Amino acid sequence: MVGSAADAASVVSAIPWRLLPEGSRARPVTATDVLNRLMIAIVTLFGVAVIVFVLIRVVPGDPIAMMIAPGASADDIAALRARYGLDASIPVQFGLWLQGVVAGDFGTSISMRRPALEIVASRLPATIELAVLAITVAVLGGSAVAIASTLLRRSRLSGLFDGINSLFISIPDFIWAFVLVLLFGFALPVLPLTGRIDPSIQVPFTTRFYLSEAVLTGNLAIARDVLAHMLMPTLALALPLAAVIGRVLRQSLNEAMVQDYVTLARIKGHSELRLVLQEALRNAVGPTLALTGVQFTFLVGGTVIVERIFAYPGVGNLAIDAVINRDFPLIQCIVLTFGLIFIVVNIVVDMLAVALNPRLRHG
Repeated sequence: MVGSAADAASVVSAIPWRLLPEGSRARPVTATDVLNRLMIAIVTLFGVAVIVFVLIRVVPGDPIAMMIAPGASADDIAALRARYGLDASIPVQFGLWLQGVVAGDFGTSISMRRPALEIVASRLPATIELAVLAITVAVLGGSAVAIASTLLRRSRLSGLFDGINSLFISIPDFIWAFVLVLLFGFALPVLPLTGRIDPSIQVPFTTRFYLSEAVLTGNLAIARDVLAHMLMPTLALALPLAAVIGRVLRQSLNEAMVQDYVTLARIKGHSELRLVLQEALRNAVGPTLALTGVQFTFLVGGTVIVERIFAYPGVGNLAIDAVINRDFPLIQCIVLTFGLIFIVVNIVVDMLAVALNPRLRHG
């Protein structure tokens, strides 16, 4: 994830955030704009579906061969192929699958013998909670580091911030996972190593969002246990991302601090902290907001290794099992789910950018 985070940071930092020329008037969002975005989303999801559908079938490996019992006859193998629709050509298979998707049927998992959508829906809340918690920790930590380093930019501590930030960026999330396991699982065994909740706890959850439900219902003991299980995977995902966010936000803050409106506020006698928080921060948040939106989708889809290390029952762990078992319907459902999340998050980020940028919000 670190490589992708660094690449995303460089791309986002290069985006020209002055979206409108000086003196121009912002055009309000119309129904046509919304319709265009929806059409683009549908085309994008269709393209992703085609690519994934074809790729997983041309890659060597037969899911039926992994299912059959020793000594199965040719008729048994043929029956299994017909049952899962693998006896037809790829275009015919895709047409049948797409017809089912439109009707809400994403197929039956080959390895688990259950509807693929049902399996993904049961695992997705765990990954979403982990990704939301990780992005929250990353944003808070990265913002704090960026603000502190901006305030101390003329001191010797500025170089120390840069060195620590570079160190955190260079260490990938799965390495942080191993470090945290060694530190808090063995050297100081204060946190659970695996799972999402203590198996001895028998609580009839209404939803699969364990942490959110425990907090909202006031069951703080359960919330503490769930949070303890999430803490190490959350930190493993958040630490490198916090460094990337801190770097992008600090760069934007340094550029904002030399603008005329900040100089004018300084002449009026405002403190350095007020200049950073009230004047520079809200004008420097654009690139960081875009980076956060991109990285959230990376977190949801990039928790695979971290979830595997901590045996966390999310979609990432499920995706590894699906690939190992060559479970075509499950892989397709997972990829489409990630694609839909990516599109929704990008739309939300666009809306937040408009809300935070007065030049886009008002004419």
